[in-house]
Amino acid sequence: MSRIGKLPIKIPKGVKVNLDNSVVEVEGPKGKMTQAIKGDIGISIDDAQVSIQCNRQTKQNRSYHGLYRNLIQNMVTGVSAGFSKTLLINGVGYRAELKDKTLALNLGYSTMIEYMINDDISVSLEGNNKVIISGIDKQKVGQAAAEIRSLRPPEPYKGKGIVYENENLRRKIGKSGVK
Repeated sequence: MSRIGKLPIKIPKGVKVNLDNSVVEVEGPKGKMTQAIKGDIGISIDDAQVSIQCNRQTKQNRSYHGLYRNLIQNMVTGVSAGFSKTLLINGVGYRAELKDKTLALNLGYSTMIEYMINDDISVSLEGNNKVIISGIDKQKVGQAAAEIRSLRPPEPYKGKGIVYENENLRRKIGKSGVK
């Protein structure tokens, strides 16, 4: 039995969880999300918690047990509090600008890079060097942050590039430090 899968999911106030033909629907103050359930997984919704059971003990169902528990937990967290990732842009002359649904990035290349923002996420700037990506879907927020970071990954010598706010960079000593 999955240790993660057998943990109950607490439902905060203002969030509604419905089950309809193996489709879980979670609705809260920030939005609405749905997730289809595969396999022989049983879901029971009580007053203030959701519990997930693995009906048949096959390898596939045991792996679905913990997976769907975490997906439903992320949906409940997303519609109640939301998710956000913060990116820092380090480098001389590196900056970001927000134009409608486009994030324009000057990252030391000869041209500005324009990143189109999906409707599911929102992007805000603090100054020119701090980009905050937020939304209700954890996967889409993380994917957008990873795509923006991949435009100029940090280099290990000076630390120039785009990094996550809480990321630890392993810095290298240059040639002059070897003497």
